Amino acid sequence: MKKIWKLCAFLPALFMMEVIFSFSAQTGTQSGSLSHDISVRVVETKGRFFHQELEKKEIEKQADEIEFYIRKAAHMTEYAVLTLLVAFGFYVNGFRRKRWLMVGFIFCVLYAATDEFHQSFVGGRGPSVRDVGIDSLGVLIATILLDVGQKLVKLLKGRRHT
Repeated sequence: MKKIWKLCAFLPALFMMEVIFSFSAQTGTQSGSLSHDISVRVVETKGRFFHQELEKKEIEKQADEIEFYIRKAAHMTEYAVLTLLVAFGFYVNGFRRKRWLMVGFIFCVLYAATDEFHQSFVGGRGPSVRDVGIDSLGVLIATILLDVGQKLVKLLKGRRHT
């Protein structure tokens, strides 16, 4: 029974993998429309925050300018979250820190590559080595944050007990 609970620690990571898969299963038109809508919302929110009265044409222009960056930030973020969730599963299952950081990193980068391969079967989409690199950057950032955080916790625990 205890082993089943330990395996359940990977359920959040599996859920995140499904979320990523569902985004990459969207057609090029659907994906582009979603990215554009989010970019428009970002521009509108920025306009409200800075008390700017933007016309629809200006909102669309600014949204077009930032859409690429919004898409790539989403790629990095979803893979950073996946990395954190995979690391959690390994941690709960007793992997040593260096091992779960390395295995988690490799697993997430491989998942990014297979996800891009999956896109070659979706209408209006295709695989992109650049996107694997961007996804991997999100994995790397999360891995570094996990490593630094783990070392910081260890350092603080050591100071508390002295």
